[in-house]
Amino acid sequence: MNATRSSILVAFLCATPGPLLWLTDTRFGAVADTSLFGLSIVSSAFLLSWAAEAAEVDIAQGLAVAFIALIAVLPEYAVDMTFAWKAGIDPEYAPYAIANMTGGNRLLIGAAWPMIFLLFWIRTKRPVLHLERSYSVEIVALAVATLYSFTIPLKGSISLIDTVILTSIFVGYVFVISRAPAEEPELVGPAKIIGTLPRRQRRTAITLLFLAAAGSIFASAEPFAEGLIHTGIELGIDEFLLVQWLAPFASEAPEFLVAGILAWRGRAGVGMGALLSSKVNQWTLLIGGLPIAYAASSGALSIHGLPLDARQDEELFLTAAQSLFAVAVLVSLSLSAKEAIALASLFAIQFVFPAQEVRLALAVVYVILALIILVRNREQVRAAVITARLAFTNPSAIYTHEDDQTGTVPAPATTPGD
Repeated sequence: MNATRSSILVAFLCATPGPLLWLTDTRFGAVADTSLFGLSIVSSAFLLSWAAEAAEVDIAQGLAVAFIALIAVLPEYAVDMTFAWKAGIDPEYAPYAIANMTGGNRLLIGAAWPMIFLLFWIRTKRPVLHLERSYSVEIVALAVATLYSFTIPLKGSISLIDTVILTSIFVGYVFVISRAPAEEPELVGPAKIIGTLPRRQRRTAITLLFLAAAGSIFASAEPFAEGLIHTGIELGIDEFLLVQWLAPFASEAPEFLVAGILAWRGRAGVGMGALLSSKVNQWTLLIGGLPIAYAASSGALSIHGLPLDARQDEELFLTAAQSLFAVAVLVSLSLSAKEAIALASLFAIQFVFPAQEVRLALAVVYVILALIILVRNREQVRAAVITARLAFTNPSAIYTHEDDQTGTVPAPATTPGD
C-alpha cells in the first residue's frame, strides 16, 4: 500500500521538470532538455492513466468508454498534433507527424501484443491466449478502419475527408461498446487507491491529477517534439527514426505497463483487449486529428490536407499492412505462440532494418499472410461480423465473461503494491 502511494508521488514529482523548464525558460542543451521534457510526458501519462481508471467509479458506463479512450492516448496525441501544427507553418515537419503516428501504431502490435502473450505464457504455460467473444467489436472496427487506411497512401495526403470517415468509425465503435451492460470496475495499483477514497476526496484527487498531467503535457509536448529533432542532429541519429520510435514509446509506456500488470496478475485477456481498443483509437482518432491540427495552423481548410511524400506513403502502407495482419490473427479471438512470434519478428526486422526495400517487402509479406489467414478462417470472419452486429442490436447477448476459456487465471493470494 505504501509503495503504491509512493508511486503516485514519484510520478507527480517527475512530471514537474517540463513545466518548470517551460515557465522559467531554462535550457541545458538539446539532449538534457529532451530527456527532462520526455520524463514529464511519461510521468504525466501514468497520472492520466490512473486518474482515468479511477474515474470509472463515478462516470456512467457509456461516457466512461469514450472518455477513457480519449484520455489513454492524450500524450501521444499531444506530441503528434504538435508536429502536425508545425507542419502547417513549415512543411518540413509533416514527415515527423506521420513518423510519430505510424511508430505508435506499429509499437502496439509489434511489441505490446507479443509482450502480453509472453507474460500469459510465463504464468500459464498455455500455447494459446483466448479472448472473449465481445472483442469481435474491436476487431471489426479495426478491420473497417484498416481497409479504409489503404486508400490514404494512394491520395498522397491525409485530408479532412479522412478525418470525417475515421472519426465516424470511432464514434460508431464507441456507440456499440457503450451499450454493454454496466460492470463494477476492477481497479489495481494507484488507480485502486484513488478509486476507493470517499467520493469527495476521490473526485478532488482525480481532478487534481488530470489538471497536473494536462498542464505538464501542454508545457512539455512542443519542446519535447522539437528537442527530438535537435537531439537527432546533435547525436548523429536519424531524427525521423527518433521521432518514430522514442516519442511513441515514451508516451505509451504507461499503457504498456498497465496491460502488462493485468497479464501478470492472470488477466491477460483483459490486458490484450485494452491494447486492442487502444489500437482502434489510434488508427481512427489519431490519424483523423492530424488534418485538423494542420488546417488550423495553416489557415486553409483544404480537402487536400497534410501532404505525404514517398516515404510517408510507404510508412502508412506498411502500418496498414501490419494492421491487416493483426486483424487476421485475432479474428479467431485467439493469439497463439506462433502468431505472437510472427508479430514480434516482423516488427523487429523493420525496427532494425528501416530501409525502403525492407519496408515494402514487409508490407507485402503482411498482406499475403493476412489474406491466407483470412481465407483459411473465413467462417471465423463471418462469425466476428455477426457478433459485432449482435452487439449493436442485443449487447447483453455477447457481453458475458467466460473466464475459463480466456486468458484469465486465478489471481495470487497477495499482490505487491495493493
